[in-house]
Amino acid sequence: MRAFLFLVALCSAFSSFAAPRCDITSAIRYAEAGPVSLAYQSIGRDSDPALLLVMGLGGQLIHWPDEVVLALCQQGFRVIRYDNRDVGLSRWNQPPAQANLTVEALRYRLGLPVAAPYSLSDMAADGLALMDALHAQRFHVLGVSMGGMIAQHLAAMAPERVESLTLIMSSSGAQGLPAPAPALVRQLARRGAPNRQVALEQQADLLAALGSPQVQDDRQALLQQAATAYDRAFNPEGVQRQVMAILAEPSRVELLDNLRVPALVVHGTADPLLPVMHGVHLAAHIQGSQLRLIPGLAHRFQEPFKAPLLAAVLPYLKAHREELGHLAQR
Repeated sequence: MRAFLFLVALCSAFSSFAAPRCDITSAIRYAEAGPVSLAYQSIGRDSDPALLLVMGLGGQLIHWPDEVVLALCQQGFRVIRYDNRDVGLSRWNQPPAQANLTVEALRYRLGLPVAAPYSLSDMAADGLALMDALHAQRFHVLGVSMGGMIAQHLAAMAPERVESLTLIMSSSGAQGLPAPAPALVRQLARRGAPNRQVALEQQADLLAALGSPQVQDDRQALLQQAATAYDRAFNPEGVQRQVMAILAEPSRVELLDNLRVPALVVHGTADPLLPVMHGVHLAAHIQGSQLRLIPGLAHRFQEPFKAPLLAAVLPYLKAHREELGHLAQR
């Protein structure tokens, strides 16, 4: 009997060594969040401190580079990335309200209220519902671009649950900040594609425009990235609804002025969509926040900038993870 128990224990030990803690191929699962079922992936041990990644406009969970996710997990986090409502594999449990982006964009330009089918606050509530489903009472949040805007709302809605807030390539939404490059606005305004090839070409053009002038993109690599996202899920109407949620959003300056959550703001000096003053202004309105500016970084996770991004983010997250560990020991 003792020999049998020894063999069982030995096999279990081999199994635990064989299964990596940070498996970026872990299964896609679903969590109910009111009107939507959110597709998510959890990477790392359930007992590790949770880190929620919130993606930007039209982005799917696959747009978080695997090597970045792996580095975050190896830092000791349980990394949770998910598809926002209206993109990727997330599904509606009830149809969203109807709205016309052309009409609402015109209202926005005229300074009139925008009627969006849902708000960025609703999207923040999705993230909280996901963490509830995963029984993560306290967690860290990292948001990029629109995901950073969502993360700001999430931290304001549940400051007692957010251990730290990291905002990359994001904005306060305040009036008077520099506008995006006009050529980029025209590309963003292109809607609809008659077939897959045209859709891929348009997305590759947009990716190139969001990139840094210091980097020469490989066109075929951009097309492949666009194809991977298109073949996983293609929902241009959903992206339009996300755009309306951004247009309907008032300035978050008052929200940020009252926020009392440890925060790191990371921004690139070559961002064509949200120029660098967006990051500077954002950090200025979060009490006690840290600001890291990365020379040449634009509005994409391009290969030459992954290392500088991780160098800015990892020490900050490590410090707050260790701080939480010390408090738990006390």
